[in-house]
Amino acid sequence: MKPRPSFATFSIRERLASPLKSMSALAVTTAGFLVCALGLSSMQAQNQSPAAARDTLIPKPARSIAPGFTLIDAHGERIDLSDFKGKVVLLDFWATWCGGCKLEIPWYMEFDKKLRAQGLAVIGVSMDEEGWKVVRPFLARKIDAETGGNTAMEYPVVIGNDKLAKEYNLTSMPMTLLIDREGRIALSHTGVVNKADFESHILQLLK
Repeated sequence: MKPRPSFATFSIRERLASPLKSMSALAVTTAGFLVCALGLSSMQAQNQSPAAARDTLIPKPARSIAPGFTLIDAHGERIDLSDFKGKVVLLDFWATWCGGCKLEIPWYMEFDKKLRAQGLAVIGVSMDEEGWKVVRPFLARKIDAETGGNTAMEYPVVIGNDKLAKEYNLTSMPMTLLIDREGRIALSHTGVVNKADFESHILQLLK
């Protein structure tokens, strides 16, 4: 089963460790949506989260191999991470209920369009509990009602699972990783990224 939001951060640590929440947790979830919605306008205005920290790429000797996976995308195509070796992969863990995730999607679409020819590959991993039942309509709308952003993703979108979340140490969303051309994790960022900073790291890995 997939994660649900908790206040401004979308924590899934407890979700992976235990089954369904109590009714009191439902109130927390509702509050999380409200907090997230209130912060979206200012985040959009700044093209990043106000608290978005600048990242540092993991030094090459310290990078670990990205866990492999094979999943099916929205078009029924097989997406195997090993097929992307030789490219820089932006791996985005997101969900349709995650406002910060949806804020980032247009940025990742922009990176994909601008840098695909240079060797960037973007993969979106939805962690929605309802899977394609909610993800397909979200993709079909192309514009998100909450953020007003373009969500017509042209890069592969797959449905993740708890096993994959554990392998990537996914504890809250949004979470985005950069995987270098050798298939090693060069950066893992939890929370909304600093757009300009993140793009600079992508360009560095593409050199």
